[in-house]
Amino acid sequence: MVNAGDMNGSGNLMDFLDEPFPDVGTYEDFHTIDWLREKSRDTDRHRKITSKSKESIWEFIKSLLDAWSGWVVMLLIGLLAGTLAGVIDLAVDWMTDLKEGVCLSAFWYSHEQCCWTSNETTFDDRDKCPLWQKWSELLVSQSEGASAYILNYFLYIMWALCFAFLAVSLVRVFAPYACGSGIPEIKTILSGFIIRGYLGKWTLLIKTVTLVLVVSSGLSLGKEGPLVHVACCCGNFFSSLFSKYSKNEGKRREVLSAAAAAGVSVAFGAPIGGVLFSLEEVSYYFPLKTLWRSFFAALVAAFTLRSINPFGNSRLVLFYVEYHTPWYMAELFPFILLGVFGGLWGTLFIRCNIAWCRRRKTTRLGKYPVLEVIVITAITAIIAYPNPYTRRSTSELISELFNDCGALESSQLCDYINDPNMTRPVDDIPDRPAGPGVYTAMWQLALALVFKIVITIFTFGMKIPSGLFIPSMAVGAIAGRMVGIGVEQLAYHHHDWIIFRNWCRPGADCVTPGLYAMVGAAACLGGVTRMTVSLVVIMFELTGGLEYIVPLMAAAVTSKWVADAFGKEGIYEAHIHLNGYPFLDVKDEFTHRTLATDVMRPRRGEAPLSVLTQDSMTVEDVETLIKETDYNGFPVVVSKDSERLIGFAQRRELILAIKNARQRQDGVVSNSIVYFTEDPPELPPNSPHPLKLRRILNLSPFTVTDHTPMETVVDIFRKLGLRQCLVTRSGRLLGIITKKDVLRHMAQMANQDPESIMFN
Repeated sequence: MVNAGDMNGSGNLMDFLDEPFPDVGTYEDFHTIDWLREKSRDTDRHRKITSKSKESIWEFIKSLLDAWSGWVVMLLIGLLAGTLAGVIDLAVDWMTDLKEGVCLSAFWYSHEQCCWTSNETTFDDRDKCPLWQKWSELLVSQSEGASAYILNYFLYIMWALCFAFLAVSLVRVFAPYACGSGIPEIKTILSGFIIRGYLGKWTLLIKTVTLVLVVSSGLSLGKEGPLVHVACCCGNFFSSLFSKYSKNEGKRREVLSAAAAAGVSVAFGAPIGGVLFSLEEVSYYFPLKTLWRSFFAALVAAFTLRSINPFGNSRLVLFYVEYHTPWYMAELFPFILLGVFGGLWGTLFIRCNIAWCRRRKTTRLGKYPVLEVIVITAITAIIAYPNPYTRRSTSELISELFNDCGALESSQLCDYINDPNMTRPVDDIPDRPAGPGVYTAMWQLALALVFKIVITIFTFGMKIPSGLFIPSMAVGAIAGRMVGIGVEQLAYHHHDWIIFRNWCRPGADCVTPGLYAMVGAAACLGGVTRMTVSLVVIMFELTGGLEYIVPLMAAAVTSKWVADAFGKEGIYEAHIHLNGYPFLDVKDEFTHRTLATDVMRPRRGEAPLSVLTQDSMTVEDVETLIKETDYNGFPVVVSKDSERLIGFAQRRELILAIKNARQRQDGVVSNSIVYFTEDPPELPPNSPHPLKLRRILNLSPFTVTDHTPMETVVDIFRKLGLRQCLVTRSGRLLGIITKKDVLRHMAQMANQDPESIMFN
């Protein structure tokens, strides 16, 4: 034993914490990071590298490598995300067609690829070629008739069930986090929450494989949301290769923000829309540097996808369209009506889907995820097959609805009655009366619309990867196309009405129904997600319709206004609240006149605050306090009588520090004094070796006075990303407010259940 006098005299008391030890500065699972601390740690690291770079050429090169590591990570994310998206697109194309038939020359060819290679395909029958055989032709040598239809129907359902069962089994066994859209969790992670394994390698692998299976199964879901999750998994993987990002949770989140942009870039072929989506919808902290890097990652990802060319049309997306007619002011009215429809559909979907997901969580239904997926897949396949518009993949459906009717179109939607005397250029066909095919298509689309609206409510949120962008766009595109055909026929038959007289003369090409489908798709997607700026940019990048920005803006803004009138939450925020994640939404306003003293703990009648003193507690006292409480950290005060605040110590770092001290420092025993000051306290002779823990003490914890308005406190938590904030009066500690307390108080003020906030 060394007495205190000897130690003071020698002046070489070792503060073993001057050497960083493993795991210090890391966080436990399901906890929130301290943004201020991460920022200051990065500033210290940067200062150290800058000062060292002047010492030698090697250190200067190391500093350059450190500066460039961010761009290297972005390059790698873009390359991997683009490659995975291309592979997913090609695999989905093949497996979707596999439900209906197989290519005899090479079974890995999709229907389209199979007929490309055939020399016997004519233009009129371009979907029929000898090399592609339906299952009925292959198995019973019949292509027409009731038996062939029933066999094809049965095999369509069996393939769909097989794909869905395989997907849900893989998710359950290997990566439970691979289910869902992923965007609500990505938003929560980017706000500073830790969910270990959510962005892991297994999740990346299983999500990529199962995404192909579920989209091919014909379920009413898309791959766009999950592609953002896949890209963020790529970002997390490459971050772990560079210590600059792997050791700093704040810096890692900058990379994940850029990865989210790359995900949307490859999902929609919209690099600029991806950057804006990350900025508007998912990111919590988005400095200018991240904006540039997101742009670079999105560019590389889009370039990689373009190189793979999965759709064979030299475009980044399946539904690239070019319209040849301008839009007219009178058309703004139906566009705004579509916006109203989008807002109402968004509200209906969010309410019904959240009610169903809540029921899934709180009843026995949630115990049978595999059965639920099988039942929904069976219902989807049985109802979808008879209707040609629901049988095909949703992306192909949207592509057909967006298309303008040219002279070469063979779709039912283009079955107009032609004027035999028409001699006009191919791309400028005048409005014509609808033929029987258009009327058949209209009632089939009406049935498809009802089916999509209902089935999507039950599909989103199951234990499989499921995106919402494509089903929402499909609902809007169907409604939009029907409205477009209605307006077109109205203009044709009543061109002498005052609203049509100025711009729609007989024989003119006035109304483009495909444009209405595009506007409807934007309106419904906006109603569900509440996106505005990024949505319009994604839509015009997606379709190439730069001229139609105003109709898209009108529909997007209208749908947001209408949906916001019924509730401010988009689908992702609603799922965040349903799961109880601690997410402080920047968009939420807090207008109640409460004070910090109303929210802080301990409240009246509760046990006093658990605190550490600066130099009067033993190791055993500290360990007992840690064992008996489950708090994330403890304020450090001068003494329990004065309660004057010194700093704040994190629970995890206290545990690690004491554990390491017992292993590495001689003489530390249970009754050793723990002190947080610069100099050791005066101790009696022969007392055990004291333990200095000043290194882990945060000497500048954020404090507010007890009379600070909660409006200000909420703003501080939101803008600085705090975990906790101490409440003082005249320098004396009164209590503590954590992020969880703030969220619970906000829920209480909004007449919601405060216990729904589960995590800290």
